Amino acid sequence: MTPNTAGATKTTLTDLVLPSETNPLNNLFGGELLARMDRAASISARRHSRRFVVTASVNHVAFNRAIPLGSVVTVEAKVSRAFKSSMEVYIDVWTEDRESGLKTKANEAIYTFVAVDETGRPIPVPEIIPETKIEKLRYEGALRRKELSLVLAGKMKPNEATELKALFLNDK
Repeated sequence: MTPNTAGATKTTLTDLVLPSETNPLNNLFGGELLARMDRAASISARRHSRRFVVTASVNHVAFNRAIPLGSVVTVEAKVSRAFKSSMEVYIDVWTEDRESGLKTKANEAIYTFVAVDETGRPIPVPEIIPETKIEKLRYEGALRRKELSLVLAGKMKPNEATELKALFLNDK
């Protein structure tokens, strides 16, 4: 399998926040934003694997800023790291100021997708090559995030999480 760059998996979705998508405070429903992030992330994972993909987990979501009615919202997703059949996808959510056009980061999330064949069985995916500084940081952190997720789910013993242990142990 030929590795891909993280940049080759970039997916950008831009849309308006409409009245039917808002809560009583006239801000975008969290569930609506989660759906938009899931769509962008699945396209990114599919671009990388060139296979069917399914959402395996939503590992992290930060609703840092409310997104008001009428806002232009941009969801950007990139595969940050690929493992055997799974891919971590990092998602950034931006809002655009109506007058200046300036973009502000509003939210972020990390999803995990698995590539599957026509019968729904996991299949291998190619490696990811990070190029930019942020892609490299996210790539490096992905293994620690995966280990933490496996430990919390009871699928890995804490003493087997070598990348996590390295954060807390000083071998000097």
